[in-house]
Amino acid sequence: MTENSKLAEIGVVGLAVMGSNLARNFAHKGHTVAVYNRSFSKTQALMDNHGSEGTFIPSETIEEFVASLEKPRRAIIMVQAGPATDAVINQLADAMEEGDIIIDGGNSLYTDTIRREKEIAERGLNFVGAGISGGEEGALNGPAIMPGGPAKSWEALGPLLESIAANVDGTPCVTHIGPDGAGHFVKMVHNGIEYADMQVIGEAYQLLRYGAGMTPAEISETFKTWNEGDLDSYLIEITAEVLSQVDAETGKPLIDVIVDAAGQKGTGRWTVKAALDLGIPVTGIGEAVFARALSGASAQRAATVGNLPSGELTTLESLGVDKATFVEDVRRALYASKLVAYAQGFDEIKAGSAEYNWGVDPRDLATIWRGGCIIRAKFLNRIREAYDTNPDVESLLLDPYFKGELEGLVDSWRRVVIAATQIGQPIPVFASSLSYYDSLRAERLPAALIQGQRDFFGAHTYKRVDKEGTFHTLWSGDRTEIEA
Repeated sequence: MTENSKLAEIGVVGLAVMGSNLARNFAHKGHTVAVYNRSFSKTQALMDNHGSEGTFIPSETIEEFVASLEKPRRAIIMVQAGPATDAVINQLADAMEEGDIIIDGGNSLYTDTIRREKEIAERGLNFVGAGISGGEEGALNGPAIMPGGPAKSWEALGPLLESIAANVDGTPCVTHIGPDGAGHFVKMVHNGIEYADMQVIGEAYQLLRYGAGMTPAEISETFKTWNEGDLDSYLIEITAEVLSQVDAETGKPLIDVIVDAAGQKGTGRWTVKAALDLGIPVTGIGEAVFARALSGASAQRAATVGNLPSGELTTLESLGVDKATFVEDVRRALYASKLVAYAQGFDEIKAGSAEYNWGVDPRDLATIWRGGCIIRAKFLNRIREAYDTNPDVESLLLDPYFKGELEGLVDSWRRVVIAATQIGQPIPVFASSLSYYDSLRAERLPAALIQGQRDFFGAHTYKRVDKEGTFHTLWSGDRTEIEA
């Protein structure tokens, strides 16, 4: 680069598919983009294959890369989360100057982002943890972006991110989420909701395939129809596409030649672990994570298939269940279970925001998740309206609109859970979501008995419904009650 060359407005470090596509997205929007990869061959490949798509400044060293950026320098890291991210952050920080901005666009654990933001701030730099959703296609054509970090960094970074984000109804699918780890926390929970959403769709497929006896092609057409109504979403849309695909080699439905073991990269587990720490029940997300783990337990599954008693199973026909009615019941149960997953995810975000004093606005999330991201869905508009009406609503399920929806869903939900049990089909998220719903609406829960047990074996005390104070029963003595 010569002294008179134009400096880059933004830089991307890490040019695997996500990083490369993000760099191309910036270039397509008219930005000059600095690009760097530890292995220069990937940088060269980007230039050879896509260099004509916009203005790129390739570099062979971190120092050259930083020198090619205009001030305040803005560099997005798109490398594997963990030690590799720390290494690149330190390399950039060593070469940068006060006021420059380092953006981690990977799926980093939010506690790592909190640590990194503090460390980088001590060096006079700004650090932004930005969740980016939408996969390879989103990175290229418009993702949903969830940046955290100091508010002052948004002033320099915001317009650039707005230019490449997905756009719905004239609104870019990006906003400043909150300080330090807020962006990566929100992206983590987004992915947790995604796990639950995908699992309930899988459970619906399983019931239609092995309960109602439908073919993948028939189920594909059913999902296409569902995508025209309340279930209108990206995941329902692509499910129909996957189920319609025929394997070129065997002529079978592609779904039948794919190994039924689902992978995961960690964000779902992190969501559940964080929820446990915060004391927030995310049962649908948790069951979805466990379902993936069970699907991958190949040796255990091989040992137990056909070797465990099933009890007396039946069929829908024997139950007198009409096929068309069952299909509609499954659609409604799927919708209800999805509502629970989103409600639980927003509960966790609310609790995390309170714990870390982030000030996350759930209305912003419902807005930016409408486009670009994997969980984009029609009813996110309704979620935005719910929080507009009552920002402090105890649960999304209590919003008048969703409460009204559930009135028309719950009977179908119950019938599906009962039928699935009778025909022996696993529905961990359908069933756990219904139990969560019933737990919320129950006047009394068995926790009273648990408190009695805890007091008996560990003198953990309990409270009473009829008077103030904390009490303990002398179980090993005369069993009188004393005030603790």
